[in-house]
Amino acid sequence: MVTLPAGISAIALRKAIVALLLPAGILFAIVGGPARAAAGETLAQVKSRGTLRCGVAEDSAGFATKDAAGRWSGLDVDFCRAVAAAALGDAGKVTFVPLRASERFPALQARTIDLLVRQTTWTLLREGNLKVLFAGVLFYDSQGFLVPADSGIKAAAQLKGATVCVVKGTTSGQNLANYSAENGLDIQPLVNDSMSGSLEALYAGRCRALTSDASQLAAVRLSSPGGPRAYLFLPERISKEPLGPVVRSGDDDWFTLVRWVLFALVGAEEGGLTRERLSARARNPDAQRYLGSVQQSGQALGVDDDWAVRVVQSVGNYGEIYERNLGRDSAFKIERGPNKPWTKGGLMYAPPFH
Repeated sequence: MVTLPAGISAIALRKAIVALLLPAGILFAIVGGPARAAAGETLAQVKSRGTLRCGVAEDSAGFATKDAAGRWSGLDVDFCRAVAAAALGDAGKVTFVPLRASERFPALQARTIDLLVRQTTWTLLREGNLKVLFAGVLFYDSQGFLVPADSGIKAAAQLKGATVCVVKGTTSGQNLANYSAENGLDIQPLVNDSMSGSLEALYAGRCRALTSDASQLAAVRLSSPGGPRAYLFLPERISKEPLGPVVRSGDDDWFTLVRWVLFALVGAEEGGLTRERLSARARNPDAQRYLGSVQQSGQALGVDDDWAVRVVQSVGNYGEIYERNLGRDSAFKIERGPNKPWTKGGLMYAPPFH
């Protein structure tokens, strides 16, 4: 039997716990609950259709952007291509569906998309209430603040009583409210339907700061009016934001395939297997060890045995994807930090394949 502290009722304690755990905007209620897919149904539909429908951001530099020629690029985009390479044998067989943050879970539940890869934070209540599953962490992020360089603001404490822009349908809103309350800042959120709306408000001076995932802030700072020097990051990071690919619950086979595509990318980097080394695999011991560990796994996943080969040949290993889109080979130059392999002090880790 648990004895509660004097003056605290069980009902009051339960309400306090719910208030602590419940991010705003994630209780997506569907009458009768979301339809649950039969095992293997999603992969069968993808194969029958001949294309993977992947939900991505409308325009998020480094993660999902479309150029003038209509070609998509970014970390999330490359992961979609990796799943298509595994499921369909061709990384090009992807239909990208651009979505606002508030549209992403309804689109997944309505089966408009097969896979959601849209800088989406993994939380307990999203999995529990929305009946979705996160296949792992594609990018470890954190929430921060961006302010005009000429604002004189150097720390989040100076935002006391200020209006701060935030995007609707994200965890950022509740994180901001929690941070404001915990620090007595009385921050007033200005909620916008999209990042573009938040940026317009920031540039027009309708809010003193913009809060979002640090990776998003880095991207918008790079393209902001006046250039990167016109806006500053505040030093505070107010949340953990593990971003990952999401599928509907109920189809364990599809969930397993998506999850192991992610592990294949991470495992390839662990094993030193790059696109270049894979092409020379007949004489490369790293490639032979890696490929030996995933041989005969295709049947268990419902795909060809060389699915992992196609994945790495198509987009490279996780490190190659990161550096190309966000790291040293990109305009952002974002340090990998926790997105390094576990062997180099990071959190990226793949379970054994055998």
